[in-house]
Amino acid sequence: MSAAQRLYVSPQIHLIASTMSTIEDESASLDGYFSDAPLDPKPSYPPLLSTFERCIILTNLPKVPSSKHEKLSKVVLKIVTRIGNLASYEEDEGAESSTGFCMPLNEEKDSTVGCAFVEYESAADAKKALEVLQDYRFDKNHLLKVTLYQRALDLASVAEDEFTMPEPEPYKERPNTMAWLEDSCQRDQFAVRHGNETGVYWCDGKGDAVVDYDGEREKKAGINWCDYYIQWSPKGSYFATLVPSKGVILWGGKNFEKLARFPAPGVDFVVFSPQENYIMTNNNNRNDPNAIKVFSIQSGKLLRAFPLYPKDFFDDSVSEQDRANIPPPPFQWSHDDKYLARMGKDLISIFETPTMKLLDKRSLACDGIHEFQFSPKANIIAYWAPEHKNQPAHVDLIELPSRKSLRQKNLFNVTKCSMVWQEDGEYLGVKVTRHTKSKKTLYNNLELFRVNEPGIPVEMLDIKDAVMAFAWEPTGSRFAIIHAENPTSTKVNVSFYDMFRVSSEAEKKKIKKSSDKQIIAEVNKVETLEGKQCNCIFWSPAGRTIILASLGDSASGTLEFYDVENKTLTVKEHYRANQVLWDPSGRTVATTVSQPIGGGHFKFAMDNGYILWTFQGKQLSQASFETFYQFQWRPREKLFSKEEVAEVAKNIKKYEKQFNAFDEAKKRRLRLEETKEKRKSRATFRATLARLKEWRARQKQERMALLGGYDSEDEDNFVIKEVVMETVLSSKEELITGA
Repeated sequence: MSAAQRLYVSPQIHLIASTMSTIEDESASLDGYFSDAPLDPKPSYPPLLSTFERCIILTNLPKVPSSKHEKLSKVVLKIVTRIGNLASYEEDEGAESSTGFCMPLNEEKDSTVGCAFVEYESAADAKKALEVLQDYRFDKNHLLKVTLYQRALDLASVAEDEFTMPEPEPYKERPNTMAWLEDSCQRDQFAVRHGNETGVYWCDGKGDAVVDYDGEREKKAGINWCDYYIQWSPKGSYFATLVPSKGVILWGGKNFEKLARFPAPGVDFVVFSPQENYIMTNNNNRNDPNAIKVFSIQSGKLLRAFPLYPKDFFDDSVSEQDRANIPPPPFQWSHDDKYLARMGKDLISIFETPTMKLLDKRSLACDGIHEFQFSPKANIIAYWAPEHKNQPAHVDLIELPSRKSLRQKNLFNVTKCSMVWQEDGEYLGVKVTRHTKSKKTLYNNLELFRVNEPGIPVEMLDIKDAVMAFAWEPTGSRFAIIHAENPTSTKVNVSFYDMFRVSSEAEKKKIKKSSDKQIIAEVNKVETLEGKQCNCIFWSPAGRTIILASLGDSASGTLEFYDVENKTLTVKEHYRANQVLWDPSGRTVATTVSQPIGGGHFKFAMDNGYILWTFQGKQLSQASFETFYQFQWRPREKLFSKEEVAEVAKNIKKYEKQFNAFDEAKKRRLRLEETKEKRKSRATFRATLARLKEWRARQKQERMALLGGYDSEDEDNFVIKEVVMETVLSSKEELITGA
């Protein structure tokens, strides 16, 4: 309890006691002067309040001179009246009515004491003020503290010598959530959901997957490890299982121990923050004011809850039926977990962590906004808005927390846009679908932002064909697009572009050293693959390799593994595949046929499952399940940079012997494992044979006695004859005539 609270709570108690004593004395002195006759009309008295449940105490207010008392009072009143109406009291005739607000002065110091007393019309408003105004940032140096008046009275009545420091809980070491990275074989992990089973497997990129943990503890307890979907955290530290009846459970460590549980009944999916500090749950319930919840992973505390749709998101003209078809605007995390943002009507609400309060107490105004995305490496928001109120469509880049506009690109005749950030945040690609003046013909172009260059230059790339897909190479400056003259065509073209090109003079001289080449920042078309049968493209996380896939129930399932640098192509097929999932290292890729939980899996029961491939297109293993729901690789925090990869490639001979020795040792272990039963049977046979020989040797004298002293095992008692038998296997006669 603060000093200001102790200073003013105790005098209030004494004042009340003194007033009651005075009233009793006056009542006794006036005894006998009042008539017992009933009053007519009967007086009406306000209800007597027996508690202080409507009252709160605000502390940690600025201490200002008495000359600024009135000004500060107005500011505080403006804040507290947002919660609800204050209590008011009628005074005698000629006197002003008083409100339930008092900010006392310290007469000795001629200044305020940093606190105020507030009384609301209802106890509900007082409780709401406790929730809303607690830790409210009054200014740069003051965070408001709110205490219920009744709570302050209780604290004032507690003697200091009655307090006993609680015993701290014994330290319990948490499991090492990065233990899997210590694997000596540097294997990757993946998790699958099929039927009632959930399992985590090791994958070395060379053979069949090996089970790491499949919920054995839970099976012994008679429960399922997971009843719904699963989700890895962005760095692979946590494994989340969704239990709609309870919430979300986090697992981690070498043995997948339970680390935390977050109550979220009806949870449908979860989203981790990039740095794994927070987890957000969503139950997709339109009628639940707390449909979306944000928790702190370390403390387990619920930081804030949101409805599925922000306030005033829909226009009054939108019918209930149309509202049901409009998906809720998603939340997005900044790369460093500092901000959580959500799109609203003509604005973006940006919340600071961990307080989950609006940045600068206001949303970011974005008239007509349709979509926004955070940069994966910087606190920059990119958003686009269509033509709105006589303004052209535009793409904006906004820096946080300053809200400074870094770049704006106006667009005309726009039907829609889609934005794609490069993984390192160096480039932003915007696919713009435009229309002619008649709005009967659509065409595409790409707006390419060089975010890290001064002024953020933008290049426009005109594409005559319809663009169906766009994807950046995760590390590097290349990107690929799928395009065709007719968007419904089964044969399409795949083109590769680079954000840089080598000068023509360097090309003519065929300069090989990269240091001598003149690199120009200009979009350059590298090549085009024509007549491909694909509708999706997937770059390897390590770059260089890309998969051109034909996915979907009605598609062919063709998979083309293309090496962009060596120009090699390998064609494979996974019939009815609907997902392509690269492992975080880029060594292995999985293709799956899966269906959502709750229906549809019987349709493709014969095809459900996954296939693992190398990045070169060689099939490693295949698994089939009657019901297959989910496949997820376990993420890694980071991969080698291009410089580190180049350093390893430079010294590859140094590591080659180590790798070969390791592979030979691994093969030997596998051979020993495979022949384990065979060697065990051979050892058993040899032991039995030795035992029988020993038993026979012990009976030798008894056998000789039975045979009259004849030793049947003595070779001198045998006559050895050597017989040669010849057998004609075949014969051939050949007539040779003289020359």
